[in-house]
Amino acid sequence: MSTTDKLRVAVIIGSTRPGRNGEAVGKWVYEIASKRTDASYELIDLLEVNLPFLDEPNSPAMQKYTKQHTKDWSARINPFDAFVFVTPEYNHGVPAALKNALDFLYKEWNNKAAGFVAYGNAGGARSVEHLRGTVAELQMADVREQVALSLFTDFENYSVFKPASFQEKKLNALLDRLVSWGTALKQVRGQQKG
Repeated sequence: MSTTDKLRVAVIIGSTRPGRNGEAVGKWVYEIASKRTDASYELIDLLEVNLPFLDEPNSPAMQKYTKQHTKDWSARINPFDAFVFVTPEYNHGVPAALKNALDFLYKEWNNKAAGFVAYGNAGGARSVEHLRGTVAELQMADVREQVALSLFTDFENYSVFKPASFQEKKLNALLDRLVSWGTALKQVRGQQKG
């Protein structure tokens, strides 16, 4: 597989909150993923992207973007084939910044694979369940495998990230499936263009 054919996967840090755990978790995912040779990986931090609340007058499905930040976000997301969303669980749900970033676009997400690395009191499970519904509506295929990090066992004092050793194996299982599905969906997108 040449570098131009290589699957492109974005690891997206979904929290923008000061003092967040997401940055450490996202960097951990990216570091492990970067050791793999089955795809190229890139880290995207929504704090740096700094999107405002959705402010486009048209449905994202129309792709009639009027704001430069939306055009920039579209251009950033469009080239990727698959995504790992790193998400906390806030009040049994998805952080607003991540939901907002997803809502800005539509076609840029279509027929691409999604995986989840979550953290929280219950391993971020409820946030992931919300995200599964959202990505389904965006016509993404979400893989079953996920990494559920507990604030009690994978963080020291709820803030210093120290994942249990088995979590890396779970992450690699997620990435294996994500790359497989991402590769298949890349072919689907290619057939749609043809």
